[in-house]
Amino acid sequence: MVESGLHAVPALLAGIQHPAELKSLQVPQLKRLAIEIRRHLITSVSRTGGHLGPNLGVVELTIALHRVFDSPEDTLIFDTGHQSYVHKLLTGRHDFSQLRQEGGLSGYPSRAESDHDVLENSHASSSLSWADGISREKERQGDTTWTVAVIGDGALTGGMAWEALNNIAASKERRVLIVINDNGRSYAPTIGGVAHHLDTLRTSEGYERTLAWGKRALLGLGEPGRAAYDALHGLKAGLKDALIPQVMFEDLGLKYLGPVDGHDVAALENIFSRAKGLNQPVLVHVHTQKGRGYTPAEEDIADRFHAVGQIHPETGLPVAPARFGWTSVFADEMCQIARENPRVVGVTAAMMLPVGLGPMSEEFPDRVIDVGIAEQHAVAAAAGMAFEGAHPVFAVYATFLNRAFDQVLMDVALHKAGVTFVLDRAGLTGDDGASHNGMWDIAMLSMVPGLRLAAPRDEANLRACLREAIAVDDAPTVVRYRKGDMPEPMKAVRSVGGVDVLFDTFPEGESDRDAHLDDALRQTGGKRVLCVATGALVPDALTAAQRLSDEGIRMRVVDPRWLFPVNPVLVEMSKEADLVVTVEDGLVDGGFGSALRDALALSPVPMVSCGIPRSFLPHASRVSLKATLGLDADGIASKVREACASTS
Repeated sequence: MVESGLHAVPALLAGIQHPAELKSLQVPQLKRLAIEIRRHLITSVSRTGGHLGPNLGVVELTIALHRVFDSPEDTLIFDTGHQSYVHKLLTGRHDFSQLRQEGGLSGYPSRAESDHDVLENSHASSSLSWADGISREKERQGDTTWTVAVIGDGALTGGMAWEALNNIAASKERRVLIVINDNGRSYAPTIGGVAHHLDTLRTSEGYERTLAWGKRALLGLGEPGRAAYDALHGLKAGLKDALIPQVMFEDLGLKYLGPVDGHDVAALENIFSRAKGLNQPVLVHVHTQKGRGYTPAEEDIADRFHAVGQIHPETGLPVAPARFGWTSVFADEMCQIARENPRVVGVTAAMMLPVGLGPMSEEFPDRVIDVGIAEQHAVAAAAGMAFEGAHPVFAVYATFLNRAFDQVLMDVALHKAGVTFVLDRAGLTGDDGASHNGMWDIAMLSMVPGLRLAAPRDEANLRACLREAIAVDDAPTVVRYRKGDMPEPMKAVRSVGGVDVLFDTFPEGESDRDAHLDDALRQTGGKRVLCVATGALVPDALTAAQRLSDEGIRMRVVDPRWLFPVNPVLVEMSKEADLVVTVEDGLVDGGFGSALRDALALSPVPMVSCGIPRSFLPHASRVSLKATLGLDADGIASKVREACASTS
């Protein structure tokens, strides 16, 4: 064992610093290496959290790819990147002690970490488009190296993958290898016609008969059976058209090889070598088991430990059980609303459990639709459902709604469709990095005509906002909330025209404001600051307000609940203030603060907006990101002090 960070790296794995070193290993060593990799992943990821199940399923597949191809000269692309941990290990990145933590390894491919990484943390179904673009340019430049894309059967439910396949298949001489990692799942079991077709290829009578022949041959011949096994695969490929009546990939014009056992390194090397010798676009169908080699993952019906927090490696149980969180509240309220309103239907894009639609699906199985990884289709289909009298609720991670902006604008808003979008993981999420921070939605949706957007601050607000959103049948509505645990309830002191006043030390009259001031009040001029706090950052704004109030600054903290359209009550409230400060868990440019500034254009009151800068943020904890961006209580208080001083 070799020490690396806080973890001991198994000896054989520790000796692999470059994938080329795999080529000298013999079959027994490869089997031992696969065992070491799985043990290292389970030990490491159980301490940090991360995507465990997908990586346990691609150990042999990744080893075989690196033995047949020459990375980084040959380009390896991993769709989404959930299954890239094994690739990281085989390219010399063994220290997983700070995986997905600030200063540690990214949970996705990262160009900053290695020349072996190309497509960084991404949204699903894009790998084939990258492979198409890279291979096109290689061909134009006379580069004869290969471009290899690994894509899951779940990602093939996304239309973008098929757009790329259509283009790749039209070129007969490019060196492109598409590896379908078929484990029958994305987060949950894969749905739709593509999944059914792949299942047919996996389970056809001829395929099972061929496997049986191979087993008998190997048992009968002992060690020489390996040669028989290789010959058998050649025979099976020759008989494919007879065994499987129609293979849609070959109908598209792609050479199809497989299916092959994704946990047999020798079989994988054989089929990849055959593909490499064809010098044309090839699709290899690999059958793997998500969570392979780890009993708790194999027995987890929900998602095979797709992504885990900190767990006990022996049992797979969480180290700290999750508290009642935002997603759980949404799940509960959706079931209650569905019982009351038969028009309400749920829509998910391959994330039934993560977004909280599982309980509704169990109770009303015909009223929750999973469209696969196809956000564009989900939104347009929801518009169609609304046209026929339903009220669809599309629950999706905030970052993934980016993919369907055109449909929100032109299919839902243009047609005044009553569709509710529930954005989970909105704002700063942190650990998964740039592609998963749900920070774009407020600014992006601010331009959609007629759209209403709510950012609830606590459980009662979430339940109320969801009901208010679903009650709207002639325009799109949005409810956004953060990842994680629910905060303590934050009751309003009073409500004015839909705006909740949560904290207030404004004087009741001018005489109070101009009374004998202590030193702190003289320094700040006794300024009155209206802080408009939204959603997940309301607790931070309240903490900052208490501190500033103790320093003599008059603070009024209000929560508009509904960010769009801007409530005119906020304009009236601003007339009583010397400074207006907005706080939001989204882009500071073009977000809620910008909209309020436009509404206050004729008002002389100075304004400061606190939000996320227009940049891609590195992976770090949400707490760390808030502190870095000045969005925690300390940062908000500091910005208010500076603004008060500059306007004295």
